[in-house]
Amino acid sequence: MSERDRFERLRLIRSPRIGPVSYRQLLARFGSAGEALRAIPDLAARGGGKASVADAGAVEREIAATRALGARYLLMGDVDYPVLLDQMEGAPPALIVRGDVGLAAKACIAMVGARNASAAACRFARSLAQDLGQRGAVVVSGLARGIDTEAHRGSIDSGTIGVIASGIDIVFPPENRDLQAQVGNQGLLVTEHPPGVQPLARHFPARNRIIAGLALGTVVVEAAPKSGSLITARLAGEAGREVMAVPGSPLDPRAQGCNSLIREGAILIQNGADIMEAIGGFDPRMVRQGSFDFIGEPVSSDVAERERTAVIALLGPAAVAVDEVIRLSGLSPAVVQTVLLELELAGGLERQAGGRVSLR
Repeated sequence: MSERDRFERLRLIRSPRIGPVSYRQLLARFGSAGEALRAIPDLAARGGGKASVADAGAVEREIAATRALGARYLLMGDVDYPVLLDQMEGAPPALIVRGDVGLAAKACIAMVGARNASAAACRFARSLAQDLGQRGAVVVSGLARGIDTEAHRGSIDSGTIGVIASGIDIVFPPENRDLQAQVGNQGLLVTEHPPGVQPLARHFPARNRIIAGLALGTVVVEAAPKSGSLITARLAGEAGREVMAVPGSPLDPRAQGCNSLIREGAILIQNGADIMEAIGGFDPRMVRQGSFDFIGEPVSSDVAERERTAVIALLGPAAVAVDEVIRLSGLSPAVVQTVLLELELAGGLERQAGGRVSLR
């Protein structure tokens, strides 16, 4: 991949309304990011709106700032882009990383849990992370308070990956400043956001998909119902990864999430041996290498107005599966995906988890 192509791909990623799905579709249809950038205004016009592309100067400044921080980019299609993450729905087209990228190629286990974790859970998480490190595994977590912090502390010497919901130069929570620096120096620090981006609430669910995507399985140590940790576990399960949980007292609300996961089929975990046994049947060599040739959703270069009208008529503010739109419309997947892409670029469509879409 030439430097020019890398620059244009990053510019495409940073353009308004370009998400992971539309990024893949545009590359699949036009063959290069440069051609895709030139086509965006016309595609948006067909969708009934206007669209602009990222300013080249702004992208150049982002690249300079990233390099000044001692970080670098991993673009989808790079040979060292994490293979397991590539399999996740909505995997980020670009990562900014600092540290040892080779850690992501090892057997990774995600460990997540409550921010207001009990002292006993924190102690157990730290011990469990140490145990996993001694068994050759790399621990992935989110550098949050509580369980995340202890998971990183327990695995910092053996290998840990911290995924953050902000720019790589931003520390959150502030008390983890030294720990985040240590992860970047001794382990691997990962984000999908440019330098300077603050950790907004909407960034955390997106961060969770990266945590789940990097790992063969996710362990929840302590979590209340409806917590972010359970989102990570759900994403792991949807991706076909192992979901594991540490049981807790039914009298402690912080254990209800884990106990519910176990009741629903998650593997009960008591030590590192249990985790390694759970992931023992997963062979990473069986994972496809799809991103290297940018296999994307089928798109068409020509859509009749009656076809566009038929697709739009099936959409509304309530999310619907794209497969359902294809079935009800009777149109080819290529035509439906093209109409959705045009609407998205025009600002009229929102993509949601599980391959669903809705009108804005």
